[in-house]
Parts: sequence; C-alpha cells; structure tokens
Amino acid sequence: MKNQIATFLLSAALVNAAEKSPAEPLWKPLFDGETLSGWTNAKGKEVKEGNWVAEDGILTRKSGGSGSLITEKEFGDFEFAFEWKISEGGNSGVKYRVQNYGNQVLGLEYQVLDDSKHPDGKNGGVRQTAALYDLKAANEKKKLKPAGEWNQSRILVKEGVVTHFLNGEEVMRLEIPSEEWEKRFKASKYKKNEGFGVNVQGRIMLQDHGNEVSFRELKIREF
Repeated sequence: MKNQIATFLLSAALVNAAEKSPAEPLWKPLFDGETLSGWTNAKGKEVKEGNWVAEDGILTRKSGGSGSLITEKEFGDFEFAFEWKISEGGNSGVKYRVQNYGNQVLGLEYQVLDDSKHPDGKNGGVRQTAALYDLKAANEKKKLKPAGEWNQSRILVKEGVVTHFLNGEEVMRLEIPSEEWEKRFKASKYKKNEGFGVNVQGRIMLQDHGNEVSFRELKIREF
C-alpha cells in the first residue's frame, strides 16, 4: 500500500511539474527544400529562381541576378539553425534583425567566409567566419571546415543577448545593448547608422556577395 501511495505521489508531482514548465518552442523550416517560398528580395518582391537555385533540399547562390534573399516574416527572439558551405575564396553571410536604414538594408551578421583564401580573412577575426561581422570575433573554440565542406551553425537571439555557434561550439556572445556593445559599435563600420543592432525585431537575410554559397537544413524556433 505504501508503495502504491508513493508511486501515486511521484506521478502527481511529475504531472504538476510538467504543467508548470513551459513547452519548448517547436522548430519550423525556413526553406521547404524545393522552392523560394517565404523569401523575397531586398525590396520585398518575389524572387524567381535565377541566381538562387532550390534543388534536392539545398539552396544555392550560383550566379548574379536577384541579390540577397530575405524572409517575408520578421522575428523577435529566436534560434536559427542552418548548414552551409562556401566556395573556394568565397564570401557570404547570414544577417538577422534586418531593417532598412535609409537606402541600405542592414542587420547583425553571422559571417560566412573562406577564411584562408578570401581577402577579408586577412582583416582580423571580426571579418572571419562565425564573427558578429565587424563587431566581435569568434573565440578560440572555433573549428571551421574548409571551403567546399558543410559546416553547422546556429544563431541564438534571446533576452538581449546574441550568441553564435559553429560546429557544436559556442564561439561568440554579446549583450545588446551593453557597454561592450557601445564600444564595439562606435569602432565599427555601422557607427553612422543610428539605432543599428538594438532593434528587437527584423528579418533574416542570406547574403549574395557575388560568390557561390549553399545552405540546407534551415530551421527556426521563436521564443
């Protein structure tokens, strides 16, 4: 009888704890693997396949034409996971909290680069892969696979903190706003763009920087 009572009390406690614990947000795909549905160009217009090709679950920027891809939807706090590979000597990036600043479309950027062969790789860690571009470099945990091989990345934006991950390791974290943010912002290329980076919502952009880059397994969950 005592064992039955104990089992009942334990079950009740577990149910009560489950009811009080908020459910983990669900992951949702940002790319259906076949089309450019849900993405626009910088002007918010429909993108027709041209320089971006959706095929066999992979989204590839192959040649010039329609520019960067931007989500139709804006996101607040989120976690975005994606896999990518860059061409030899190539440059791209994933921008988030993207907004219009005059005639520019700007956002915080997870740098995607062939660090060893693209010229920007020689401009310090703030211009290399997994950096918060021109603001904060990736740390010593960074393990980058070479051009032509798939890397796994995540961007976590939650409660005023942005965090970058690369191949399973946390490689960059920055609170926005903060004293560190202000110092880095004033030393960056963005310093003339008032309000840059501190907006709490924005779109996600896959950058067309003139080089071939591929993305797959793009998924997001919102907090």
